[in-house]
Amino acid sequence: MKKLSLCLFTGILLTLQFNSFAQGQETQIKKILMERIPQFPKIEEITRSPMNGLYEIRVDGDEIYYSDADANFLIQGQLIDTRTRKNITEERIEKLTAIDFQTLPFKDSIKIVQGNGKRHIAVFEDPNCGYCKRFEKDLQKVENLTIHLFLYPVLGQDSIDKSKKIWCSKDQAKAWKDWMQREIIPTMSFNNCDTQALTRTVEYGRKRKINGTPTIVTSDGTRVPGAINTAQLEKLLTEGKF
Repeated sequence: MKKLSLCLFTGILLTLQFNSFAQGQETQIKKILMERIPQFPKIEEITRSPMNGLYEIRVDGDEIYYSDADANFLIQGQLIDTRTRKNITEERIEKLTAIDFQTLPFKDSIKIVQGNGKRHIAVFEDPNCGYCKRFEKDLQKVENLTIHLFLYPVLGQDSIDKSKKIWCSKDQAKAWKDWMQREIIPTMSFNNCDTQALTRTVEYGRKRKINGTPTIVTSDGTRVPGAINTAQLEKLLTEGKF
């Protein structure tokens, strides 16, 4: 019993010593980089990467660099595990940029139901985005889907004006589809319409670094920037990736 207790105590002590060393190493890397590259972005986190001797350096929310333990070399690029063919960097960024679907501000979205609507996605789109229009043509082919559309007018004043007209239409979903699929210019149905939802959506998107349209968010939190076709979207909804 005494031997077991001694082994347990030794194990805990070694773990604490290792953690202390690792934290000291990460602090040292940060110190060296700040001294050698004063213009380097603010470092938010330094952690050990899956590769021995390589540290992950996270800056600006979701931008990844790598460094050796002495901060003599700085690497910007993709880290790939050749045994599993997994892109470690890509998986890490996906995790960092994931959005908790349940926390999305749905009250500021337009709900569009196709079929029984049992599957759910959120989409951030600008009415003047060419890629969004192409995506909409593929999106309408997907059955049994609820689309939570967030108007995200980031391409100029005309985008803002069109978004206001769509938001203030009697039938928002129809106004959106009429414009995106048939280029029928929306008309505002309500003169005293509150359009603060659009402002909130843009603020939310900027905070979450939604930098392009369309941006898709699936119910499991996966974020997909850019237009994808019907087959890719079906695979994403079924398997979580495409």
